[in-house]
Amino acid sequence: MAPESVSELIERIDAIAPTLPKRLGQSAEFLRHNIHLVAVSTVADLAAGAGVQPSAFMRFCQVLGFSGFSQMQALFRAEYRELRPDYAERLSQLRQSGAEGPGRLAASFAEAGHKSLVSLMNDLDAARLATAARLLASAGTVHLVGLRRAFAIVSYMGYLLDKMKVPAVIHRTSGQIESDHAIRKGDALFAVSFTPFSEETLELAARTRRRKVPVVALSDTVDGPLAATADVLLVAREVDVGAFRVPTAALTLATSLAVAIGQSREKTD
Repeated sequence: MAPESVSELIERIDAIAPTLPKRLGQSAEFLRHNIHLVAVSTVADLAAGAGVQPSAFMRFCQVLGFSGFSQMQALFRAEYRELRPDYAERLSQLRQSGAEGPGRLAASFAEAGHKSLVSLMNDLDAARLATAARLLASAGTVHLVGLRRAFAIVSYMGYLLDKMKVPAVIHRTSGQIESDHAIRKGDALFAVSFTPFSEETLELAARTRRRKVPVVALSDTVDGPLAATADVLLVAREVDVGAFRVPTAALTLATSLAVAIGQSREKTD
């Protein structure tokens, strides 16, 4: 029987880990110390982190009682909010790891950012990025939506587009006022949401897609809810420090996209 909660899963890992063969043991060890990655990673990502083949990691999921990785990931996504510690706990983790003091914190975040950028470039689909840039560059107005930690991405992208004289609108949810009417035929939407996903962002993207307006999305997983909505889905994953994340890869990708849009618009003006 598959575990019904993440805590039950952890107990099962602890119980069977000593009896597992080498590759499955590596998978158990990596998963036990990187629980927070399961909801936002692919089986290939986790297998690489464990130093095993994806097929071995899939066998490990089955040993745990799941039909495969997708079933295990669904369990983690359902409990994702509980897996992300509050900020007091995150600060406690930093203290325990010795990452205290501004200088050491800066070094830790710089190293995490470097790893995030290396991962971004290793996995970057240049053709997909070019398609996203063409869709947004051809839009009459580029609409941007991203809430909570995704807001930093869309606000900076909006700033860049404004400076390049590209019509852009940043959508918010103040007063629960829906702004769909501002999105018209010939426009496009750029939606950003990371796990755990913003329902407001997902709903606006879905409504926009139903009106046959192009949607370009940026997320941290290839098979999240934006995958079914977006015409083009871009992915940027971040390496964290004590459960704190700097959106290094996401900002780099969004900046590249904004500049590409500006260049394309300049050629056609």
